[in-house]
Amino acid sequence: MRTELPRFHAAAIGVVAVGAAAAAGHLLSAFLGRNSSPVVAVGNTVAEFSPSWLTEFGKDTFYLYDKLALFVGMGVVMLVLAAVAGLVSRRSRTPGLVLIGVFGVLGVVAVLRRPDLGQLAIVAPLATLLVGCGVFSWLHGRAFQEETVEGGLSRRGFLIAGAGAGVAAVAGEVIGVSRDAEVSRAAVGGLVPARPAPPLPADADFSKLGTPTFLTPNADFYKIDTTLALPQVRAEDWRLRVHGLVERELTFSYADIRDRPLVERAVTLCCVSNEVGGELISTATFVGVDLRDLLTEAGVRPGAEQLFSTSADGWTCGTPISAVLDPGRGAMLALGMNGEPLPVKHGFPARLVVPGLYGYVSATKWVTELEVTTWSARRAYWLDRGWSREGPVKTQSRIDVPKPFAAQAAGKTIVAGIAWAQHTGVDRVEVRLDQGPWQPATLTAEVNADTWRMWWVQLDVPPGPHQVYCRAVDRSGYVQTEDVADTVPDGATGWHSISFTAS
Repeated sequence: MRTELPRFHAAAIGVVAVGAAAAAGHLLSAFLGRNSSPVVAVGNTVAEFSPSWLTEFGKDTFYLYDKLALFVGMGVVMLVLAAVAGLVSRRSRTPGLVLIGVFGVLGVVAVLRRPDLGQLAIVAPLATLLVGCGVFSWLHGRAFQEETVEGGLSRRGFLIAGAGAGVAAVAGEVIGVSRDAEVSRAAVGGLVPARPAPPLPADADFSKLGTPTFLTPNADFYKIDTTLALPQVRAEDWRLRVHGLVERELTFSYADIRDRPLVERAVTLCCVSNEVGGELISTATFVGVDLRDLLTEAGVRPGAEQLFSTSADGWTCGTPISAVLDPGRGAMLALGMNGEPLPVKHGFPARLVVPGLYGYVSATKWVTELEVTTWSARRAYWLDRGWSREGPVKTQSRIDVPKPFAAQAAGKTIVAGIAWAQHTGVDRVEVRLDQGPWQPATLTAEVNADTWRMWWVQLDVPPGPHQVYCRAVDRSGYVQTEDVADTVPDGATGWHSISFTAS
């Protein structure tokens, strides 16, 4: 009998045991809710308690892939600690069992903190704990049998065991996709508005010149959220609670909202994290009901200042009550997007859409609760991370063609892009080549004041390197500022410019 395990076998025992544990939890989460996966729950907890500087570093460094970076980082840490659990157990299994037990307890605590999970969800992290300790103990015992160490428990055996854990994790993902919100969404069918949006004018965009299409396809619509696993809420299970500073508390089912006369509106949404010239802006037609009508039925009491909304995954958002109750604002509880039920990644069954405000204060997805309250009584998720309270969208513009550092033919050159000033409206766009005079651009027809407008201009460009700038002027007379500001705390500012060479 061996008295000490070889390093490879010891490390591999830890890795396979932790991999099997994680796979078991993820497989069960397909039935208990994806956030019950201990890996996902711990990731959500890490994201929630990360200091604001670290959150911003992740967003700035990895952009739309910050969640993937978090998962990769967690995976590396898990692999290292799993290997350590094995290496410290070369003589006795006890140290490794203690370390794996700590992993399991962290998963249990993370799952218990989730606001979107039922009591049965605890089964997933408990199974993770039991599987991890059980597999580690079993492999460790077999490895100490001399004949197994020398023959049976080979590198190939460990690789097969690791592959099995991966297959179990993938199976959990596939099962979860096949049984959850997508099935419910498919059963919803068409959402027919009683008040459809006006038809789009023929010149709503200049996509032939290189601008985006006026309506962004759902698959291409930008997606920003804090959740690591999309909430899986079925329409038949969804409820919306309206409470707080109201005369009467109300609860609505999906059928209650769908059976109301629905309205359709074209709205441009913009993320406060959008850099100057960035792509975190999109436009869609949304179908739903006026949020103002729901709150009027509840009876908003004097002194109310914000609508504090909560997502199915526990994320919170504070919207100025004045914007929600403004009859000209068009704030919506939306069920549909671009002619179909909301995609799961964009908030199915229901989300908020409040034109003219950045999404972090207006666009709660998977919304389940609306509390009418004051600013001092409740603080939303991003307020505690250094962002401002009310978040009106700033007047901005962007150049889409030419592309940065493109090689262009000298002479007549098309410059085209987009501009937005939600809820105020774009009045004009001006373009400047190098340090020359500002020239007016041609605008598309305005669909409404809450949507973007495309523009283009033809410039006479001599050979050589050049810089082209754009700026928008909104209906209030405000000229987009040249002053450069970061996205924190209330959105970026500055003129967008691109460099190119003409020859």
